[in-house]
Amino acid sequence: MSNPPTLARRLGTFDAVLIGLGSMIGAGVFAAFTPAAAAAGSGLLIALAAAAIVAFCNATSSAQLAAAYPTSGGTYIYGRERLGPWPGYLAGWGFVIGKTASAAAMAMTFAAYAAPAGWERPMAIAAVVILAAVNYHGVTRTAGLTRVLVIAVLAALAVAVAACWGGSAPTLGNVPGDGLLAHGWYGILQSAGLLFFAFAGYARIATMGEEVRNPRRAIPRAIGIALGITVVVYAAIALTLLATLGPDGIAATAAPLVAAVGHGSLSWAAPVVRVGAAVASLGALLALIAGLGRTTLAMARHHDLPHWLAAVHPRYRVPHKAEIALAAAICVIISVADLRGAIGFSSFGVLIYYLVANIAAFTQPAKDRRYPKALQVFGAVACVVLIATLPPLSAGLGVLMFAVGIALRLVRVRR
Repeated sequence: MSNPPTLARRLGTFDAVLIGLGSMIGAGVFAAFTPAAAAAGSGLLIALAAAAIVAFCNATSSAQLAAAYPTSGGTYIYGRERLGPWPGYLAGWGFVIGKTASAAAMAMTFAAYAAPAGWERPMAIAAVVILAAVNYHGVTRTAGLTRVLVIAVLAALAVAVAACWGGSAPTLGNVPGDGLLAHGWYGILQSAGLLFFAFAGYARIATMGEEVRNPRRAIPRAIGIALGITVVVYAAIALTLLATLGPDGIAATAAPLVAAVGHGSLSWAAPVVRVGAAVASLGALLALIAGLGRTTLAMARHHDLPHWLAAVHPRYRVPHKAEIALAAAICVIISVADLRGAIGFSSFGVLIYYLVANIAAFTQPAKDRRYPKALQVFGAVACVVLIATLPPLSAGLGVLMFAVGIALRLVRVRR
């Protein structure tokens, strides 16, 4: 009997960096700042710094693990190898449910900027179908389209920042507002948990480890570069939004960058920002579908999900059945969910995922270590703290979905 087709190593370091950037920048700049500002007020900058530190700790764990286990599945595989089947399963389940919600959030963000009134949900569903078709036809198609989308997004963001500051609208006195700690540390930590949603895209690089050339060297480098660029971009955008709108103004609009550009004398740039927002959301959605497919593939290979999802297309070398099933699930969520709820729910699942990653990296032997254990300890503790401060509804839904996942695996194990 011939061996079934496997994924192909077709991505270089540059492609991996772009996939990480496409995942992170689209998610954060256009979706996460509004609920984060509502939670933290002027403490938004502190929350952003906290989220970036937690993301850095988690990124070092992911990079260290990816170098040792360069295969598809990310922390699902790392958890299984280092901690056992159950921790790996919880990480994989958290990633799949969390990132499926993220994908729905990105599709809805795209529609909020691009769709006519009343057509938001149909247009979001259409975007999912089209991008799932792109992923279906091979990872090089995914990387090529991601390259175009990331360049367009960075150009739109540069125009937005220049228009805000050039329009004489920003006032640095708006940045502290009522005080950096006016909403308290709980509000800042809740905001950091919501902003963490925006940084989690580097996981996409690790989940595609089976398709990266020279993964032991390329994946850690790509994760570090993508995260570093994203932190700089987010800091510039957050400072610009606070200086232009103030924390209350950010919290009051679902499209803060468009509102900020329109606040000054260079409001002609607002359509450019809308296009950039739509493109960024598509870039994030494209990378999300790709990463979800690979984690689902890994879980199906180990029978933690139905085994038919482990199929790899003989020509395109992608997990085509997994991607079709996930696209259908994303469309269902779009039909019933709202954007803020999707972001909070996604953060819950992804923080569980990185909690397992930090613990798994902590157990690695000296020969596989690249970073101090203290980073993994801090990352794990920070994940628990951020989970505890998420909005109660998001945390409650997260607990419920994990209970469902545990029940499903118990049934499969008993069979």
